[in-house]
Formats: sequence, structure tokens, C-alpha cells
Amino acid sequence: MIKIKWFKGQWIHITFANIALYTIMGLLVCFTALPLVYLVSTAFKPLDELFLYPPQFIVRKPTTQNFTDLFMSLNSSSVPFIRFTFNSVIITVGIVAATVVVSSIGAYSLVKFKPPGGKRIFDLVLMALMFSPHVTKIPSYMVVNKLGLIDTYWALLLPSIAVAYNFFLMKQFCEQYPDELIEAARIDGSGELRIFLKLVMPALGPAWSTLIVFSFVSNWNDYFSPLIYITSQAMKTLPLALQTIAGGAATASIGRAGAVAASGLLMTLPTIVIFTLMQSKVMETMTYSGIKG
Repeated sequence: MIKIKWFKGQWIHITFANIALYTIMGLLVCFTALPLVYLVSTAFKPLDELFLYPPQFIVRKPTTQNFTDLFMSLNSSSVPFIRFTFNSVIITVGIVAATVVVSSIGAYSLVKFKPPGGKRIFDLVLMALMFSPHVTKIPSYMVVNKLGLIDTYWALLLPSIAVAYNFFLMKQFCEQYPDELIEAARIDGSGELRIFLKLVMPALGPAWSTLIVFSFVSNWNDYFSPLIYITSQAMKTLPLALQTIAGGAATASIGRAGAVAASGLLMTLPTIVIFTLMQSKVMETMTYSGIKG
């Protein structure tokens, strides 16, 4: 065993088992990071390196020409690139905010107020988890079309707010919140809305932080819903516009391949940022769920 004096006089005990463990963990981290490294490397490859065989993992002569080609491809239509980005941001932020509010309030009300038929409602939520989202697209489209919301923001917002998994996640955490604290707050004269905002929501921080990450990733990368509900070019979201670029790469000029490589990084980067910001809360949720599950 090796003892090393560390920060503020603390001693670290280094054993062979610790060295082996951290070595294996480091290798696993490097292995799982390879796709991300390759994605970043490919986005900055010039055309001559994109078509090398065998493929080169690390870019030799990085260039930003791929991003220029991407923006030019998207701006070649009547709609500028900034419009696609604006649509995606508005839709994703709106869905994330709405689903957190709806799932939190719904789960809290179902667990703590115990309304008549509450168990049946939760059974319906569990049944909804059995269906693939693509199965419900046809009835969702019929409802949205009947309401006259096709080719509007509401067509993308409303069907994605009440998600069964989000409700299930929040309910599991609401059940762990002590009823005694709620009763004590009521005795002190606090209203139900104040109790929910000041006591319950801060305690459910790990749950709704995880919900933000999951909801953001799924909706930011979703191009299937805009493909169904959106008909005009100006209402397209960024994933749908980039998917159009990628879909035409096979028949378009060779220069389009660089734009496709850049689009992959552009779509992945926001999700990496969101997960990095919420990482500690997400890990806390997974640990908590593992203990209580």
C-alpha cells in the first residue's frame, strides 16, 4: 500500500486493487467516448479525408468548410438557417417546460390527494407505456387534424406534453415525499400551491432534472413528428431540415457529405451540453431509484 499526502493534509491510500479498478474504468470511459471523438473528428474533416479507405479516425487537416457547406445548403432555400433553429428551440423548450409542470402537478395530485379512481388512472398510464410512440401517431394525427392545428407549433407541442413515462417517473418520487411535512405546512397556514412550489418541487429536483434531460434529448432529435404535422418550409425544425440534407446526400454532389458530417455534430452538441449541466442530478436519480426500487 502507498500513502500520499493530498489536499489539506489528507492522506490517500493507493492499493493495487484501486489501481486496477481505476485503470479498467479509465479504459471503459475511453472506449465509450470513441463514437463521440469520431463524430467531432469527422465533422472537421476535409472532403479528401472523408472518402479515405480505410477511414482515418482522427482528422489530419481540420477545416470548418463542412459547416459552411451545411449553412449554405440550408440557406439555399427560401427559409434561412436561423428559422429552423428558432423553430427547434421554441418547440423543445416549450415541450420541456410544459411536460415538467404537467407531470409534476399530475403526479403530486394523484399521490397526495388520492382522488377517486386514482388507481385506475395510474393503471391507464402504465398501459400507455406498453405502446410504441409510433403506434399512437395515427390517432394523434387525426385529433390534431380535427382541431385544425396542422402546420402550427401547437401540433408539435400538445401531443408531446403528457408523456406516460414522465408521469410515471414523477409519481415514483412523489410517493417518497413525507406526508408529515405537507401536513405541517398546512397547519402553519401554507396554501397548496405554496406547499407544492416551496417544499415539494425543490425536493423533487433530481426527478425533474432527469425529466428535463430525457425530454430535451427526445424532442430535440425528433424529426418524425415535424415530418407528419408540418407542411410548410418555414415551420420545419432543425432535425427535419438536417435530415433532408442527409437524405439527399446520396444523390447530391460529393460536397454534401461534408455538410452531413457537420450536421451530426450540430445535432448532438446541445444534448451533450444539457446532460453535462444536469449530470449530477441525473446520477442522483439513478442511484435513488436503484435503492428505493
